[in-house]
Amino acid sequence: MPEIYVVTGAGPVGWTVAEQLAGQGKRVRILTRSGSGPEHPLIDRMSVDVSSPALLGGAFDGAAAVFHCIHGSAYAAGAWRKELPQAEEAVLAAAGKAGAVVVFPESLYSYSQPDAVMAEGSPREAQGGKRGVRTELLKARAASPANTVSVVAGDFFGPRVRTSHAGERIVPAVLAGKRLLVIGSADQPHSFTYVPDLAAAMIRAAQTAGLWNRVWHAPTGPALTQRQLAFAFAEAGRVAAPKVGAIPGWLLRIIGVFAPGMREVAEMLYQFERPFVMDSRVSEASLGLHPTPLPEAAAATVAWWRAQD
Repeated sequence: MPEIYVVTGAGPVGWTVAEQLAGQGKRVRILTRSGSGPEHPLIDRMSVDVSSPALLGGAFDGAAAVFHCIHGSAYAAGAWRKELPQAEEAVLAAAGKAGAVVVFPESLYSYSQPDAVMAEGSPREAQGGKRGVRTELLKARAASPANTVSVVAGDFFGPRVRTSHAGERIVPAVLAGKRLLVIGSADQPHSFTYVPDLAAAMIRAAQTAGLWNRVWHAPTGPALTQRQLAFAFAEAGRVAAPKVGAIPGWLLRIIGVFAPGMREVAEMLYQFERPFVMDSRVSEASLGLHPTPLPEAAAATVAWWRAQD
């Protein structure tokens, strides 16, 4: 029987992982509550709630690897703490019984010293809020008897990326010739990861047993300011460079007093008020992968957004 690769979730990461695997000729089983996912002869879409252990046994049968790509129902520490550990525990248990490695996309939230350049060996002991949840998830993976890999990425951009600082907050406005308002600062360096590069790193790690049970960094290009990224999208779209302003952190914090959703954004403002930079050189050498050049990545992103119109 050919190997089967299971993907949980059909957001931008899960969808891209499934497409890349199918492009390699691999059989893919994608699990979502709605039964959604890419249409491809090698992709079997199943309606499964992955937080329910009883439903996962059969879904993981024959799996060589599981790519666990689900997100919380809301961008909030409470939702994450309620939903994510339970789902990961169920996936790790079922994957362990199936003998499959579990590969996770991971954020930079757990890094203890975000003001320094974050490398694979940097401490990941952040506490409290959403940062603390990510730290706890990484510790639970390390303690699991199942084989795991966590692949850390910066803020996402690329095809299918909507709810991201480099998604619907920037790209549609740039293409429409509108003025941009970014959060924090338009001119602080920030690491942005192209989602197809993250997916490629996750797949390479899954297929290389010597890379398991480690935290790796997705190949990520040099840090960019939000202004530079917006200009890259404008150049790719052959439109005028936008005027870019910033909503200052103090204002967002005041709004957060009255708006819980904005309070969750304000919690992470340190990422946009100061340099927030990751280094992926060690992982690139180990994975044998490199980040997609920015002009190519920006062009693919712009093409996807225009196709939505």
